[in-house]
Amino acid sequence: MAPDDRRRMIVRAVLPLVVEHGRGVTTAQIARAAGIGEGTIFRVFQDKDELFDACVEAALDPAEALEMIGEIPAELPLEKRLAEAAEAMNAHLQRMGAVMAATMKGRPRAAAEAARNRKSVTGDSRRESLEAMQRAVRELFVPDAARLRLPVDKAASLFLALLFTQSRQMPGSPTTDEVIDVFLHGSVLA
Repeated sequence: MAPDDRRRMIVRAVLPLVVEHGRGVTTAQIARAAGIGEGTIFRVFQDKDELFDACVEAALDPAEALEMIGEIPAELPLEKRLAEAAEAMNAHLQRMGAVMAATMKGRPRAAAEAARNRKSVTGDSRRESLEAMQRAVRELFVPDAARLRLPVDKAASLFLALLFTQSRQMPGSPTTDEVIDVFLHGSVLA
């Protein structure tokens, strides 16, 4: 297996362990989860910090969520398209938050910030990832563009902003269905 493929395989196997154990995950646990010997870890990663950084990069990469959003049928009603997109984005944001919290805890602030701002495995920066999310969500609005009060770009940005805000659950936070309902129909009775 090529080193880059091995790295991705190890990161995929280790992500759930990182969320569960944080930086305290052992190399023995990592090796068992990945089905490899402990020495193999250090043939592709310099040290555990580099492995944790790779886990953060993988968690920040929205590719899986974007793929799910891209597969949403345009024939579905807009409300259903947005619900499916919200489900994909919320899963991405939850995974990202869990991995970030687990890997950054106890790390010096400068090192944590550098890891967050590093380019992802696919070469996308944080801004490029956000732009890719906006493009994907924008496409969900295109079939209904004539019915919208806002341009599709603005609708997509606003919808994403609501989803990002919703990911920081507070007591009494609206459900995804409530967010979509208010987004599409407003909060004032006609």
